[in-house]
Amino acid sequence: MSGTNAQLDAVIAKYRGKHGILIPLLQEVQALEGYLSRPSMRYVGEQIGVSSAEIFGVATFYSMFHLEPQGKHVIKVCKGTACHVSKANAIADALREALKLESGEITTSDMSFTLMEVACLGCCSLAPVIMIDGQTFGKLTPEAIPGILERFAY
Repeated sequence: MSGTNAQLDAVIAKYRGKHGILIPLLQEVQALEGYLSRPSMRYVGEQIGVSSAEIFGVATFYSMFHLEPQGKHVIKVCKGTACHVSKANAIADALREALKLESGEITTSDMSFTLMEVACLGCCSLAPVIMIDGQTFGKLTPEAIPGILERFAY
């Protein structure tokens, strides 16, 4: 378990006895750990009387939750209609190549970057667009990707 039982107990205590606590409780556990580990989800469920299946169902339904550790920088690639027709796939491919991600991998081996595809970033006029740590980059070409990533290198 990434978070200690004492740390998790402190978070759980804030919500015990309240209604509609599961999502904000899991958000705080994720903030503590950086993701939702299975042992922590199981522990939280035991402490608040919610089945592991329900906890897992909520954690996998909402895209804000992560079941694996995330990189220091999170890159979101828009795959919405405007971005798709503006060659978002080429941008995603350029990111995978620059980050040296193998098929199926989303986080670099050094935990620097996590690459996520999202349905829409709400920046259609900037298509194709990516967001890194909340910073938006639009009207991209594959050739622009290495320069953008350099801004986030250590």
